[in-house]
Amino acid sequence: MMLFSVYFQHDCSLCKFGVKCSYAEAGISDDSRSATIDVVADVRNERIVVLGGSGFVGSAICKAAVSKGIEVISLSRSGRPTYSGSWVDQVNWVPGMFTCCFTGDVFYANWDEVLVGATAVVSTLGGFGSEEQMKRINGEANVVAVNAAKDFGIPKFILISVHDYNLPSFLLSSGYFTGKRKAESEVLSKYPNSGVVLRPGFIYGKRRVDGFELPLDLVGEPLERILSAVENFTKPLNALPASDLILVPPVSVDDVAYAVVNAVRDDDFFGVFTIEQIKEAAAKVKV
Repeated sequence: MMLFSVYFQHDCSLCKFGVKCSYAEAGISDDSRSATIDVVADVRNERIVVLGGSGFVGSAICKAAVSKGIEVISLSRSGRPTYSGSWVDQVNWVPGMFTCCFTGDVFYANWDEVLVGATAVVSTLGGFGSEEQMKRINGEANVVAVNAAKDFGIPKFILISVHDYNLPSFLLSSGYFTGKRKAESEVLSKYPNSGVVLRPGFIYGKRRVDGFELPLDLVGEPLERILSAVENFTKPLNALPASDLILVPPVSVDDVAYAVVNAVRDDDFFGVFTIEQIKEAAAKVKV
């Protein structure tokens, strides 16, 4: 008869299992009882901080992360959303992180409290307005967040940016695009081996605005299918200025969210990701 005893040792994020085997029969020497097999397994628990988690893209990220067992903290102006859902109750909603980008101060937070134990920070910060406002909310606010995360020792930073459109230079020099690229540069320089930049185009899904639900998926989903189906035929047109405003397929907000989940889980997932790569990453974790 073979008897087993198991001991468990917990040390930070590593679990160590020891297994002892002894044989009471079959003429096996009792010395075998002292043999121990150690198995060391990495069972890291993911904990992410989502900047702008109550927004359109941010809430989708929170929902997807919770569905995959990831602990989530959301920081945004409004805090907890007004709508209900089982996943909403599983997110730690922290309000008051940002002042409105139109009032002056762009960004502030008590990082020492919100970043404790986090394994990644995800930023969905961005918006439109005057040139100065767009530079601050798309660029400077993200730069502040990247540096705060880096200084605190957070191992990964994930930025939701924007597709690299072939627009005329006078449009690409606007505060929106220069701000986004400034944020990208900060992520990739401070996190060269773990930073993630997702570049979606038009993001569709059910978007809530002032209590109303805008079904952007009614337009975005069929458009994505059509443009994806004719992509091989439209490629020669991609060189035309601003052509990708029309020809680049939209991407589902759920695909963006699950691509973030993939990035959080996979240490080999880093760098800049295009629309097609976002969809491929999402497919790996969707069920």
